[in-house]
Amino acid sequence: MTDTHDDLPILRVATYNIHKGVQGLGPVRRLEIHNLGLAVEQMDADIICLQEVRKDNRKEESFFNNWPEQNQADFLTPLGYTAAYRTNATTRWGEHGNALLTRWPILESNHRDISDHRFEQRGLLHVAMEIAGQRIHTIVVHLGLVHGSRLRQTALIHEFIKAHVPDDEPVIVAGDFNDWGFQVKRMLAGFGLFEYDEQPLMTYPSRLPVVQLDHVYARGLTPCGLFVPRGRIWWRMSDHLPLIAEFRLRD
Repeated sequence: MTDTHDDLPILRVATYNIHKGVQGLGPVRRLEIHNLGLAVEQMDADIICLQEVRKDNRKEESFFNNWPEQNQADFLTPLGYTAAYRTNATTRWGEHGNALLTRWPILESNHRDISDHRFEQRGLLHVAMEIAGQRIHTIVVHLGLVHGSRLRQTALIHEFIKAHVPDDEPVIVAGDFNDWGFQVKRMLAGFGLFEYDEQPLMTYPSRLPVVQLDHVYARGLTPCGLFVPRGRIWWRMSDHLPLIAEFRLRD
């Protein structure tokens, strides 16, 4: 967290779909989780929201000699940070889900299944933290591939916030929204959730990005900046680029 000229601190929040720590297909696929660990640390974010994080995968563990012994959330956690993880999907080989890494104290964390149909297992991760004397909530999401599913999942996110986040406490909703249009954005605005909106920053596909699938929205915080790291080292690690947003805390 940094200070500004008006003495209101800036909160840096990153979101990154890490593609389960592996890039490529078949026998030429490569393990990127070690490079991702360096990248996460370089972000220097107060809150890092990750999607497609593997808890375990027996098939990949047997393929790669240097597969980490820790689950990916713990492996990616920089020194001085704490991790929260919840599984969204269980397959024959293992589990994966959302994770949140933070340098601030975690007060509570929980999960809600927001799957819309049996072909896609989706969930949200909710983490409450104490940040600069305030209780601030973050919800990490990875929405579905079907347009109608995303709209219903957005409505479920709103229901979750109403049930679990007091109106006077700030809340961040970050992740891979898988949305190529603006209807989800308009829905979230109707719920009082906004992002830094001066210009869209494309995050997908990482090699030649043409759309912003990744977003960081907030209520009770003032959006003040947005950044997407670019270059070969970034597009090699995942099919998404990370998105780093900055918010000014309010009195």
